[in-house]
Amino acid sequence: MSRTLDQRCVDTIRTLSIDAVNQANSGHPGMPMGMADAAFVLWTEFLRHDPARPDWFDRDRFILSAGHGSMLLYSLLHLTGYDLSLDEIKRFRQWGSKTPGHPEFRHTAGVETTTGPLGQGFANGVGMAIAAGHLAAQVNTDTRKPVDHTIYAIVSDGDLMEGVSQEAASLAGHLKLGNLIYLYDDNKITIDGSTDLAFTEDVLARFEAYGWHTAAVDGHDRDAIRAAIAQAQLVSDKPSLIACRTRIGYGSPNKENSHESHGSPLGETEARLTKEAYGWDPDATFHIPTDVAAHFRQALDKGRDLRTHWEAELEGLKSEAPERAAYLDACMNRKTVDWTAVLPTYAADAKGMATRKASGNALDAAGPRIPGVMGGTADLGGSNLTNFKGFKALVPGDLSGNYVHYGVREHAMGSIMNGMSLHGSVVPYGGTFLVFSDYCRPAIRMAALMGIRVIYVFTHDSIGLGEDGPTHQPIEHLAALRAIPNNLVLRPADANETSAAWKVALERTEGPTCLVLTRQNLPTMAETARPWDLVAKGAYVLADAPGGKPEVLLMATGSEVEIAYAAWRRLTEAGTAARLVSMPSWELFSAQPAAYRESVLPASVKRRVSIEAASTFGWSRWTGDAGTAIGLDHFGASAPYQTLYKEFGLTVEAVVAAATRA
Repeated sequence: MSRTLDQRCVDTIRTLSIDAVNQANSGHPGMPMGMADAAFVLWTEFLRHDPARPDWFDRDRFILSAGHGSMLLYSLLHLTGYDLSLDEIKRFRQWGSKTPGHPEFRHTAGVETTTGPLGQGFANGVGMAIAAGHLAAQVNTDTRKPVDHTIYAIVSDGDLMEGVSQEAASLAGHLKLGNLIYLYDDNKITIDGSTDLAFTEDVLARFEAYGWHTAAVDGHDRDAIRAAIAQAQLVSDKPSLIACRTRIGYGSPNKENSHESHGSPLGETEARLTKEAYGWDPDATFHIPTDVAAHFRQALDKGRDLRTHWEAELEGLKSEAPERAAYLDACMNRKTVDWTAVLPTYAADAKGMATRKASGNALDAAGPRIPGVMGGTADLGGSNLTNFKGFKALVPGDLSGNYVHYGVREHAMGSIMNGMSLHGSVVPYGGTFLVFSDYCRPAIRMAALMGIRVIYVFTHDSIGLGEDGPTHQPIEHLAALRAIPNNLVLRPADANETSAAWKVALERTEGPTCLVLTRQNLPTMAETARPWDLVAKGAYVLADAPGGKPEVLLMATGSEVEIAYAAWRRLTEAGTAARLVSMPSWELFSAQPAAYRESVLPASVKRRVSIEAASTFGWSRWTGDAGTAIGLDHFGASAPYQTLYKEFGLTVEAVVAAATRA
């Protein structure tokens, strides 16, 4: 290819980005203009992908972690032949378009993850690399390598400032993820101005300390970029960071190297001047030269050939190593499992067990039966009980295991699990204390937004953890998790409800699931021996009034169902027609038909009492204006949990009093 065509291809990426942002009068043109050279080299010479089959399993993954530069990705997708028309480019950031302001997973063909909140895409890529490395270790042979792809990303200064990327980078270096190559847009500009305002560290030295291979190149020297990527591909025992020193808003006479090109359109006058600097017709908009289009569209033929070769590799594996091929197939095409036949059930037991222990039992039973299971914990395996029997931990240089020691890195754990789920080969779950869901929350929100399966095991769910005190006792966390759209929260009342909750979590594929579990023992109730379908409905009648005609409704979740049950007995003995409802999941109950909700919580019954060892925020939806919510709208204290429940009024007496109050 001639240098002239090479340059026109790069400038086409730039001018499409300029024109789309100008037409929308909104967006970030500077980053696409600056990183066009590096992106062009990566996408046309190194990236293994098939635009006609964006879901081809062994494709390389590309993440635009710097999601504000979305027009860079949209330009590449359109030019290389993905299902993204020029009309959609012209509709950038408009209602109903496939080109939203930041890339969105499942919304646009070829977008591997939703990015925008900086650092998230960086950490997602680490999760994808772990998933790919694990599957390669399980499936590939000396002669057949059907899992042989690389995770690439473009990351920004902002990504590298965010703490989540630092957590993820540290773990990636520790695990020696040689299938991870990131291009760093080192343009030294952020929204406020020069990075010198707040970011003057030696980035490459930091990454070298993490255990990364690093390189620095002129981000507009395509030969240097080409050589650096080729070298990074040869480094199999370290992730790679290539710092591309670029000029944001490249070619703009008045806005190059300025924060003015970061988050604002160039404007008509500056766009014309910039196109003239490129040697383009300043009056042409959304212009794609014929030879440029032909060159980019070679990706279709290349992609088809790569995929065809992979299909042959897969057939060869089926003949030579059928067990490995079957494992790969199980990970790619998940079969339905009858979890009721796998997960444990329990007889009534006054002593019972902590629901975290019941969760551990469920994992012992289910873990070995989940193809591609990838467990983990943020340094709390002995407390979360997430390390199921027979697990094998990942270690540096060996990703054949199925368990990640994330260290004390809750935020990265969540974002890495998102990447694992996005990769499409593993089923990730991870554990920490419920109070530390604060650190996971940005990742949970992204999983909910993308609608991907990630399972959280949140233990030590209330003041029930006792002596550790208010720093470790969650109060507002259930409300915060319930506030996230498409996030499913399950707080089971005993061991049987916990098994049923795990069944829900394992069958749910359209968003994250949070299992909220106790440290303290809870009695196993005879009534929960039948909860499989009822827990899946979110709430059900655990104990009822005579004839099913209550005059007062008691509602509780988790450990407080035991208290509510004792109150129900006392009320019943006193002649009050009471109904006890266990509500392990508000979200599931809200999704039920109105008739079912009415059968559980009849609108005619206004006397209602809820009890939960957490903030009462949100309970008015279920108690109504005439009801009472018993909970904690203040922080906890350090003392044995039995004392805390008594002192804070989470008692049978409090429930009975509220239920009988005129």
